[in-house]
Amino acid sequence: MIQIINKVVNPDVRKKAIDRFREKGIILPTFAQMRDPGLIPEKIKNKLKNIGLWELNPLNLFRINWHNEPKEKGGLYGGVNYIDIPKEISGVDAHIFMIIGKWFPTGAHKVGAAYGCLAPRIISGEFDPSYHKAVWPSTGNYCRGGAFDSYLMGCTAVAILPEEMSKERFEWLKEIGAEVIATPGCESNVKEIYDACWNIRRNRKDCIIFNQFDEFGNPCWHYNVTGYALEEIYNKIKKSKSRFAGYVSATGSAGTIAAGDFLRTKHPQIKVVASEALQCPTLLMNGFGGHRIEGIGDKHVPWVHNVKNTDVVVAIDDEDCMRILRLFNEKEGKEYLKSSGVNKDLVNSLELLGISGISNMLSAIKTAKLFEMTSDDVVMTIATDSAEMYWSRLKELTTERGGYSQLQAAKDYEKCIIGTKTDYIKELTYNDRKIIHNLKYFTWVEQQAKEIEDLNQLWYDREIWEQIFHQDVKLDEMINVFNEETGVLKRL
Repeated sequence: MIQIINKVVNPDVRKKAIDRFREKGIILPTFAQMRDPGLIPEKIKNKLKNIGLWELNPLNLFRINWHNEPKEKGGLYGGVNYIDIPKEISGVDAHIFMIIGKWFPTGAHKVGAAYGCLAPRIISGEFDPSYHKAVWPSTGNYCRGGAFDSYLMGCTAVAILPEEMSKERFEWLKEIGAEVIATPGCESNVKEIYDACWNIRRNRKDCIIFNQFDEFGNPCWHYNVTGYALEEIYNKIKKSKSRFAGYVSATGSAGTIAAGDFLRTKHPQIKVVASEALQCPTLLMNGFGGHRIEGIGDKHVPWVHNVKNTDVVVAIDDEDCMRILRLFNEKEGKEYLKSSGVNKDLVNSLELLGISGISNMLSAIKTAKLFEMTSDDVVMTIATDSAEMYWSRLKELTTERGGYSQLQAAKDYEKCIIGTKTDYIKELTYNDRKIIHNLKYFTWVEQQAKEIEDLNQLWYDREIWEQIFHQDVKLDEMINVFNEETGVLKRL
């Protein structure tokens, strides 16, 4: 049965969580507060003025939102952080806007997805933070977000990620005190992560696994928080003839793409676009392989992906992403863009795009070209994290390819951005969507012990996704009651 969290399952375990939160001074934010920080109590905001964005303070749970001021310490809230990719860079008439994940704690929005998985289990009495360890299987940012949330919620994290991920991820996890399990392979080696999870299930009773690929709290959070943030930006920038034409999201765990389910309720005409690496084109070609776009594309279809709501699949060459990473961040690349007429402030802000953000930008350009979008069309997408997470990759590229020059910058810009074509992109028919959905069987039923009845329910049941996405109302009620019983907010 598909799990919908809407009641207390184990009162005794919940009581232990209440005691733990009272002891540690932990308050849980509601989905409504993460959606609109204006609802956060003033006394919490006053405390946050003296707390750093990445500080291991429980009040930083109230910085799990898209509205944080772009400051390392003491910031409160403003509008949603975003960047406008103009025609001077994209080469297309359509307006491309990207919301920025850098200004979440840990520098990526995955702290939100992790919160959407862990907090409901605590308030329903399914997770005892005084005993259980939270296991976060991931290819990078999700396990970092889960480790951060775990620490703030008074429990220990176990992070599982491929050994070939960037060293910044491993260093930070060790600093925060998480137990780290490095599995063989690279970005797309997710089965090895799942194998490690099975080993934990069989041998460690103190662990509960929060698998972002099958935890519905992940897309529920993005539907209710990321979706609203995207809509807020659109309402801010739209003009009289504007049309919300497309939403692009790398598939990854299929959490972020759930924002498209929300946007569809506001803009029925929107194209929801799933992006993946050309070197691992699972949705596009039933393909497989390793790639360098960290955070996306894992040789399977996530259990939580509502494939019926996906209109287009696009694949991006990881080589283009690595070349643009240098273009946007090397001194000579920035100088080239400025000399080409790109506003210097915009050039300096391009470091807000990590590798998957660059891939999303290219996917948005491909989408605009395929559908011949005009200056009236708006395409929204995501920069999950920033280049700050990949300085080691830039050093590796310099070692491998030598110093960067403005001549190379010109080549990279013309080939990798302006030269973007409409190859490796497909508009999906009903049967195409069903084929992708059916791929879930081989991972989730054959390997991960899901029930085939549940697989069919996710396709045929017209109400199940509505129930999944709208858990937030009941969860907010439960969070408020939980906070009331801990008494921490009253004492603050």
